[in-house]
Amino acid sequence: MYPALAIVAALRAQAEVLWVGGVGGMEASLVQRAGIAFTAVPAAGLHGVGPRQLPGNLIRLARGVPAARRTITRFQPDVLLFTGGYVGVPVALAAGRRPKVVYVPDLEPGLALKLVSRGAAAVCVTAEESRSFYPASLRVVVSGYPVRADLRSLNRAEARARLRLEPDTPVLLVSGGSRGARSINTAVWSCLENLLRIAQVVHVTGELDWPRVEAVRERLEETLGRRYHPSAYLHEEMGLALAAADLAVARAGASALGELPLFGLPAALVPYPHAWRYQRLNAQHLARNGAAVVIEDAALGAELLPMVGALLGDARRLRDMSEASRRLSRPEAAQAIAAELERAAGRRTEAHG
Repeated sequence: MYPALAIVAALRAQAEVLWVGGVGGMEASLVQRAGIAFTAVPAAGLHGVGPRQLPGNLIRLARGVPAARRTITRFQPDVLLFTGGYVGVPVALAAGRRPKVVYVPDLEPGLALKLVSRGAAAVCVTAEESRSFYPASLRVVVSGYPVRADLRSLNRAEARARLRLEPDTPVLLVSGGSRGARSINTAVWSCLENLLRIAQVVHVTGELDWPRVEAVRERLEETLGRRYHPSAYLHEEMGLALAAADLAVARAGASALGELPLFGLPAALVPYPHAWRYQRLNAQHLARNGAAVVIEDAALGAELLPMVGALLGDARRLRDMSEASRRLSRPEAAQAIAAELERAAGRRTEAHG
């Protein structure tokens, strides 16, 4: 949802925006907090769903189409933007021939985005490799990954000061996403004292493991405890953490393709093993371009500490990875996608003029 928020911010002066999400989804509060009108329609996933869930999910999708049609009839959009998620399927079906622009955050499009991309005015992708997933007849634009404009102004010294970090000690950022990653958290906690002897650790644990943090902190001696900075989740402060860090240990979700290059942040990426291959392809893309190394989830316990120690102890390698990462950045991605939306909306306006 953060790429879509960045695109909306780039459009804000030119467009009235309605965000359509799934019923019971977690995005409603964040979208409304950003001052964007929000409505929900029934939807559910089909890819990877077991036979017991499938009938119910199909029913929810079927109910979503008339609900989406009512929303579209009421709002009368000139163009629709799709950035992923199963809610896009009923909305696309209800939209008919209205212009659509699709943004694909991961290297490989998910099933929902593949479906809604048919007949799109443009498909915007994060990297050149994504072209191979689409026919030559479709307009594919390599836009890059949209990030919030305010992230670009952050620098390391200011970020460390605002996060109350030591200015000259290396900073390791550990993050498993909004819900956290138990295998990453467990691996970090198993060698935390040794990690803290070589770096400050900004640890985004996720909500599920946050109750364990107090016991972890109590085991640390005072000197090392001052170097440990855990949080359940970071919103606006995540930009500060990225700017402050020398190295990240993280999952390889789509945000890694945009946020790590924006800050030129080297990374040890741990693809989530229990899902389709999106994260693996993302991680391999960054590793192939010299911006990251890949650690298998099953090997974390054995490899995390020596990998972090080797990278933080090799200034030249970190510098080379940072430069490679920054070369992948496209800081004007949100504006590029906004331009495609305006282009598509303009064509509809002309057609109905």
